[in-house]
Amino acid sequence: MATTRVRTHLRAHGWDGEILEFAESSATVDLAAEKVGTEPARIAKTLGFYDPEDPTRALMVVAAGDARVNGGRFKRVFGTKPRMLQGDDVPTLTGYPIGGVCPFAPAETARVFLDASLRRFETVFPAAGTATSAVEIPVEQLAQLSGAAGWVDVTLGWQGPDEME
Repeated sequence: MATTRVRTHLRAHGWDGEILEFAESSATVDLAAEKVGTEPARIAKTLGFYDPEDPTRALMVVAAGDARVNGGRFKRVFGTKPRMLQGDDVPTLTGYPIGGVCPFAPAETARVFLDASLRRFETVFPAAGTATSAVEIPVEQLAQLSGAAGWVDVTLGWQGPDEME
């Protein structure tokens, strides 16, 4: 089971928290927020794109639940417009099913990046490998626990009325 893989990965990196598992789906930001009892913005959604360096692998961006990827920002960081993974490619290229994609122990060729929208929170709740799981992770530990390649700023919608393009 994918949560076992996530748990093993997190423990190997020094984390000893609890993986939350639910009887019903937590596959959307709103469902996950309801299940864990937090605001939707604190749900860390992992978005999968075709990697511009090699479209046979995934580029995964973990962003706050209220953030949306901006094409211009994405292009400035990654050199091309974002192309979301198609349904059948999600499990193969990320290592996880739709609704359970998370930044922990992804497919070997996937690259993970963390979006600046997460930095305003002390903890966030990414999925834990299934569409019925989540895990609360301190943002300050997210890069180390996920093995992320780095922080990016590719989203809008969360900064407020003065946000810039």
